Amino acid sequence: MTGPDTGAMQAYLGRLRRLTTHVAVDESSEQADAIVAAGASLGELDEISVESLTRWVRDRPADVYALGLSVGLSQEKLKNLLRVAFGTTSWVKAVAADARGVVVWLDEEFGLLETLEAQRHRTYTFGDVLAARGTSRQTASRAGVAGKLIEDAVEQIVRDLGLPYEMRGRFVGRNGDTGPADLAVPGFDDALIAVACKGFDSTGSKLTAAVTEVMDMANVSFAHQYVLAVVDGIGWLSRQGDFRRMHALLEQHRIDGLYALADLDAFRADLHAAAVRHGLLEGPLPDGPGVSVPGEALAARVEKPDAQLHLDL
Repeated sequence: MTGPDTGAMQAYLGRLRRLTTHVAVDESSEQADAIVAAGASLGELDEISVESLTRWVRDRPADVYALGLSVGLSQEKLKNLLRVAFGTTSWVKAVAADARGVVVWLDEEFGLLETLEAQRHRTYTFGDVLAARGTSRQTASRAGVAGKLIEDAVEQIVRDLGLPYEMRGRFVGRNGDTGPADLAVPGFDDALIAVACKGFDSTGSKLTAAVTEVMDMANVSFAHQYVLAVVDGIGWLSRQGDFRRMHALLEQHRIDGLYALADLDAFRADLHAAAVRHGLLEGPLPDGPGVSVPGEALAARVEKPDAQLHLDL
């Protein structure tokens, strides 16, 4: 196994890009405007009761999220709890099926009525605002944006090459075991190429989970199945131990390619070569416009990617 400070790994870390842009905390957005409008509407209610809130959610089903926020539920947590209580992650569908039941559930489980009554006319200080920002998960949704940015870039390359594919599932490998993949060619049941798309600008356990997913892909794949990973985002700079484990998979030839977004041209070439090897495509790599690289480079760099791809073609 190559040491942790190999030139190839350090060069890769140097090519990482910032995937999400900074958004000022007071900058307007469609979601923020909707929350403000919902809060204003709640403040105008003559009374807070099960009946008044039932009428409110019927009139404004999309704003149930604001009720969740008032009792400290993030969007993801609200969705997960709704799935258990109402069999759907959509608060709009839950309200359509049982508006009163949603209100009663929020009150019985989280004290909605008392919380709203106490909060809706309270005067908040700047310290209260800072405390709310410091204890919230308001930027968590942007992690999904980073991952989707990589998925979209990879999917566009696959489409441009004319390959059949499926998105987000589990591909079948050795002994009938399955492994996770963000994209599989031609599909998950008969995967010949499995691709992981992992992008994070923030840090945390989700990066460890992403490495585990790529390791699972390597562990279950047949020798004839190509495992490629497109991994980027500045969050890896703070989790180099996790990234080192993933890069080791490449060094040990347990995966066939590891690419930053700056390497998308190389990814396109290797994907085409693997598809030709499996008879999914014919002929040389077609000419095309340069692959558009999303995200923001941290600094100007002139070095080319080190020899790091191990497709045996």
